[in-house]
Amino acid sequence: MVRRFLELLAREASAVEFEGPIIEARAAGADPAEIERLELAKVEALRVRQLLRRRARREAELSALFDTAGDLAALRDLDAVLEAIVHRARQLLGTDTAYLTLGDPERGDTYMRVTDGSVSAAFQALRLGMGDGLGGLVAQTARPYSTADYPADSRFHHTGTIDSAVKEEGLVAILGVPLRLGRRVIGVLFAANRSARPFLQEEEALLASLAAHAAVAIDNARLLQETRNALDELSQAHRTAREHAAAVERAALAHDRMTSVVLRGGGIENVAAVITEVLGGTLAVLDDLGRPLAGDAGAAGPEPGVFEAAQASRALGRTVRRGELLIASVDVGGEPLCTLVLRSGHILDADERILERGAQVCALLLLFRRSVAEAEGRVRGELLDDLISRPGSPGLADRARRLGLDLDTPHVLVVARYEGQRERAAFWASSQAAVRHGLAAARGEEVVLLLPGDDPGGIARRIAAELTASLGRPATAGAAVPRNGEVTAAYREAQRCAQALVALGRAGDGAGAAELGFVGLLIGDGQDVPGFVGSVLGPVSGYDARRGTALVDTLAAYFAAGGSPSRTAEAMHIHVNTVTQRLDRIAKLLGDGWQEPERALELQLALRLHRLGHTTSPQSVENSPI
Repeated sequence: MVRRFLELLAREASAVEFEGPIIEARAAGADPAEIERLELAKVEALRVRQLLRRRARREAELSALFDTAGDLAALRDLDAVLEAIVHRARQLLGTDTAYLTLGDPERGDTYMRVTDGSVSAAFQALRLGMGDGLGGLVAQTARPYSTADYPADSRFHHTGTIDSAVKEEGLVAILGVPLRLGRRVIGVLFAANRSARPFLQEEEALLASLAAHAAVAIDNARLLQETRNALDELSQAHRTAREHAAAVERAALAHDRMTSVVLRGGGIENVAAVITEVLGGTLAVLDDLGRPLAGDAGAAGPEPGVFEAAQASRALGRTVRRGELLIASVDVGGEPLCTLVLRSGHILDADERILERGAQVCALLLLFRRSVAEAEGRVRGELLDDLISRPGSPGLADRARRLGLDLDTPHVLVVARYEGQRERAAFWASSQAAVRHGLAAARGEEVVLLLPGDDPGGIARRIAAELTASLGRPATAGAAVPRNGEVTAAYREAQRCAQALVALGRAGDGAGAAELGFVGLLIGDGQDVPGFVGSVLGPVSGYDARRGTALVDTLAAYFAAGGSPSRTAEAMHIHVNTVTQRLDRIAKLLGDGWQEPERALELQLALRLHRLGHTTSPQSVENSPI
């Protein structure tokens, strides 16, 4: 019964369900001591349940604060951040509405800035004078206030305008906390309910934390604009015509040299050499994962902050300085493409433009490489599509040989299913096919690969794991070996394997038909019945063959008797102790769990197939040894 409480805790049952074990024990006639023990266990379980719920709520609160901090770090739109804070306040406190007011220094009052859950236009346009209503009092005193019944609360200065708007909105319980910057109150954050309710101290603390984030967002927006204005003014003040002309000429010369290198067929290494010659110092060219493509890899590390500086460079669209480092990074469609890291003790402003142009040239070269790879991938994909859709078409073997693929050697066909990110999955599959000398094609919400090898299960698991890691979401892979060059049949079998994995709750895994037990027997084109029977029943039938026992017959009779040892003994005309001893031996051979429903189903299917495929000796097994 105590285990029942643990099960209730595990599935987050309601409090009333914890009475179930006690009621069942009383119905079963348990003694008072047992009932008392269960009562104590119930109380402890409810305490644990309350603690878990409290911690879950605290986790949700911390997650919301973390998300809010993330919004501030990626600040783009002040309104969007404030709306998110107000929305989270309403969700976490479970109130009917939440809203935020800001102070108006010119008019000396506060006005409604953001609302969530409000239905009254008059309420959304409300302005509160200092000291008026709950919000005016919070703004004036810089202290949080709450009321369980605002219309009847005499602590606040009620005005006709405020009371009318509150009544139209239907608000009763209100909690307000100040938005403070230092000692200055710039606004108020509210959570309100349309029915009477008290606000707990932890709810007030949570709302105050959200208010602190809102105040930071408002101040950051102001500081960000002031910083931008100051940078613009400083940039204009320090720029001279002569320095500008010299910088343009130097940058143009460097650009011409880099362009010339590219036109002569040079690569990223040659462009990096030109940049180093012009700017001096040491240069590293990194790919999207931070791996070195050219130059001196030591230029990028172990200096901390290179990755963050590269992100800032892509966001700003220009070179970023970090101490002795000058970092220029280029992205395409929001994804990083390449990063140039220059280490030099003497960096001029003009060097930033040269490094930016170098990064752009390197990015163009990488895009060209990618285009070539995509073109080759399309050729490989078209061949695989034809092998699947048009088997036997003339010229397929010749096309494969031109791509370095020998279709007469063992291959495995893999179908990987996923959701979203089609372009990334297709590019990943094309890259895998090129590296492993195979073929790849994208077909709807799946990628298909034909790779050298003879282990469908192992290859499918590797493909599922690597594609899952690349996409950041589960990818499920089924695999099959083309028999006699029948790629179409292997494709269908691999599809069925992938679908079976999803249906079995194994999304994100990979397998061939052989790893799916009796399900694989049903969906596989080869229908390897002896292989299935051997994998399931092999330990028992092998023991019979070595020892001359009748364990297979005993197992069949046991299942036929509904799992009853006594009926099994009657059917086989042997003593029940002999049946028990044989079942013990069977359990040791098959391992724990052989009577679980899914395993038992496989065993019974294997026994039937064994009986159909093998002639049973008519001799009596009455006195057979164990």
